[in-house]
Amino acid sequence: MNNILEELTDQKYISLETYKKDNTSVRTPVWFVIDNDRICIITKESTGKVKRLRNNQNVRIAICSMKGQIKNEWVNGTAKMIVGDNAEKIIKLRKKKYGFSARLISVFTSQKGSNVVYSIELV
Repeated sequence: MNNILEELTDQKYISLETYKKDNTSVRTPVWFVIDNDRICIITKESTGKVKRLRNNQNVRIAICSMKGQIKNEWVNGTAKMIVGDNAEKIIKLRKKKYGFSARLISVFTSQKGSNVVYSIELV
């Protein structure tokens, strides 16, 4: 496991920087899990993150607070959608890591559609 993954092990949030079509960056604090040396996030299909990632898979991540305050250096990565059993595995890992909070968020965001899972490979 490389250094950034070791730093992420005990963290709750990363800031995920995605890009609009005009290359304007958008930073969003997100929960994450680590699986097979990849950082994985779960979001809902109708979010802006998903729209931006469909157009541009390049991302940057940094450890952050719940409010998005950056705590370390930015690291470049590439996001890729995960589907099927692998996606279900990531959803279970998130439920295990975040417990009741993850279940509660799912209830409040259910109107935004189905879960979408992305893995981020650091470059």
